[in-house]
This record gives sequence, C-alpha cells and structure tokens, in this order.
Amino acid sequence: MKVLMFTWEFPPLISGGLGTACYGIVKGLLKQGVEVDLVLPTREEVYFPMRTESDVDTLPVKFLSPSKEIEFTNTVFKTSREKFEFVGVSSVPESYISMKEVSTFYEYFENFTERYDYKSKVPFREVLNNIMGSENIFEKVKEFTLRAQRYAQSLEYDIIHAHDWLTYPAGIIAKTVSGKKLVCHIHATEFDRAGGAGDIRIHNIEYSGMTDADAVIAVSRYTAEMVISRYLIDTAKIRVVHNAHNIDIQEFENKKRLFKDPVVLFLGRITLQKGPDYFLEAARIILEKYPKVRFIMAGAGDMEKKIVHKSAKYRLKNRFLFTGFLNGTHVAEMFSNSDIYVLSSVSEPFGIAPLEAMSYSLATIISKQSGVAEVIQNAIKVDFWDVKLLSDHIIELIEKPDYRKKLGAAGRHEVELIKWDKACTEIIDVYTKTVKR
Repeated sequence: MKVLMFTWEFPPLISGGLGTACYGIVKGLLKQGVEVDLVLPTREEVYFPMRTESDVDTLPVKFLSPSKEIEFTNTVFKTSREKFEFVGVSSVPESYISMKEVSTFYEYFENFTERYDYKSKVPFREVLNNIMGSENIFEKVKEFTLRAQRYAQSLEYDIIHAHDWLTYPAGIIAKTVSGKKLVCHIHATEFDRAGGAGDIRIHNIEYSGMTDADAVIAVSRYTAEMVISRYLIDTAKIRVVHNAHNIDIQEFENKKRLFKDPVVLFLGRITLQKGPDYFLEAARIILEKYPKVRFIMAGAGDMEKKIVHKSAKYRLKNRFLFTGFLNGTHVAEMFSNSDIYVLSSVSEPFGIAPLEAMSYSLATIISKQSGVAEVIQNAIKVDFWDVKLLSDHIIELIEKPDYRKKLGAAGRHEVELIKWDKACTEIIDVYTKTVKR
C-alpha cells in the first residue's frame, strides 16, 4: 500500500507533538512495508539523518528544494523494504503563476470541482472561505492547498492521510483529483488549542475536513468525544488510535547535573492549552516550604511574557527558570537533568511529552484532562485546576525520593510497551477497511 500524506511538521521542522507523532507514524508504517509520500510546507533544503528501526543504517533524508519545482521521483529513503519521499511546496503561490485563465481564486476552484464532478458534503466555497485571510498562516495554508492539486495528479497512491486542520484542505483537493479515500487525523482541535471558542475559520476547516473524510483517526477517546459532541461527526467513521513513543534515550551519564536540588520540569508550549499558570501557582506554593527546589519552564508561546512577569511578581527569582524553545539534544538533556515532570494541560488531546519524560524514568504528574491519561497507569493524575493537590503530590515526591524513583522506574517500564508498531498496525487497518468501503 502507498500513502499520500500531508502534514505541517516533521523533524527537524518541528514545534510540538504533531511533528513527533508524524515521525513515529511514518517510521512505523515504513517498517510494516507501507510506502509514504510525505508532503510538507518546506521552504529550503534540509538534510538530516534518519535512522532505521535497527539503528544501524543512517541515510540522508532530503526535502525537495522549492527551486526544483516538482521532481516527484526523487527517492530519499530506501532499503530493500522501505521507500520514503519528501515533496516540497513551491515558494511562489499557485494563484500568482498559473491562474491567468480565471479572474478569482473562487472561480478557479469552482471550475476545478466542476471539472472533476466532485460533490463535497460541505460546500467547497465554504472550505475556501476558511483559508482566505491576511494572516501569514492562512496564506501558507492556501498555498499548500493549491500545490496539493499538482501532487495529487502526479503521484501514485492508494489512500490520502491528512494531519490536523492545516492540511485538511489539501486532503480534500487530493481526494477530488484522484477519487481516492481520505483519512483525516485529528491531533488537536481548535477548542483544545484556544481553550474556548477560538478562530471560527479553523473550526470550519476542521468540520469540513472531518465531514468530507472517509475515516477520522482521533488520538484519544477524549478527542473522539469532542469531535462527536462539538463537530457532530458520524461516529461510524471515527477510530481511536492512541499515540505512542519509541524510546530512543540519549543518556548524559558523563555530564554533571545542572542542579543538585530537586528539579521539577514543565516542557511544552507556553500557551493557555498547556496550563503554564497552574504550574507557576504550584511552584509558588511549594517554594514557600522548600526554597531550594528548582522549577524549569521549557518552551515558548504567547503566554511566556505573562508567566515571566508573574514569576517576578512572586519573587521566585532563580528558583523558577525559563529556557525558551528547546529541540533535539537540548530536550533530552533537560529530561536527564530533571526529577519530576508535570503536564498541567487544560485540554490535551493526547500528550506525547509525558511518555518522553517517563522514558527517562522521571516521576510524572499528568492532567486528567489529557488523552495520555487513558493509556498510562504509572503516573499521578490530577485535575488541571487543582493546584493544591498538584502541589501536595510534588511535595510528596520531593520528600520521598525512594517513592519518586520507584514511580519513575515503573513509568519507564510501562512506556517501553507503548510502541508505534501497535499504533501503526491499527492505522493500516483503518487504511485497509477505508479503501474497501
């Protein structure tokens, strides 16, 4: 089976859990003999090593340079069993270079859909309205969508797989062109990201994508229930496939710890969804009793300035530290230098970071309002708003180092069993059943 896959992130172009999840999914699919053409919104050539599951062969993976236009046949990852290709997006929007025959963006798509006699379950103009906007992100989504037509016409594949709202319009275009079935993967909804109503355009794109999709993969039951209740998507086409984590520990045994004192870590985007303010409030309570504990907030986001100012207001000084955005070995080093990991998310569709933390034997506390809470047992679970209980659990872990180590070891053992192989077997099952319908 061959898959045309659209995603907005993939290592090293990554800013969060979406890229990490897509990396695990692609590697797992390749291992099971599925071929993948991966379409990314790349703007430049990037080279990086991609290791096989056996961790023996290291081969270069190449993003096609925008200047090379459309060299689809460039194979960039290949063994006797696997094939992996990246397809880039041109640096010039389609609407500016090949739309002379029509006067507007809307006319182009109306003619396009009439030519293919495609009857969307949602009016196509509505989909287009959703991606029209002056903000840069919507312009990028528009360009990505326009380029999808060319890829969909030029590549051979059996099914289409689109990840999150940014690529749903591209998935619909590919389905229109090819007549192939579309699988939409929902990693997070706008309700999760915004902590409320959010941007109506994104909601509409999410609704359009999941409505037109032949199958919808949700990363947790928590997310599936939101998709059903908020978007009224047909339950018959929703399948829950939990994320996973293949342990690839980068040990820092020869490095000294950054701090002798216990370190409590928050690692994620500093946004409303992730609940950084609840983590800060817990730190304030704990530092009144244990002034030598170190709290580290690793990440970046729109709430960063607010949290920095609030930390200064509480006079937490160098006991509450900010690292900014971390990637690669810096993330591994941060896990290696921490004792306790906290996921304080207000609404977390899944949450891969806790699995990463547990793989480093960190005692882990997670929000009950997270999908990852459905699959792990050896972590402490609290409601995101219960700062007092969160503080009590952190204090207990600080006061009882043996319990902390025992919980960390049990978590590590549990995560070893949560592999992408199983998740990808379930995804392939979704492909197979969807293609046959």
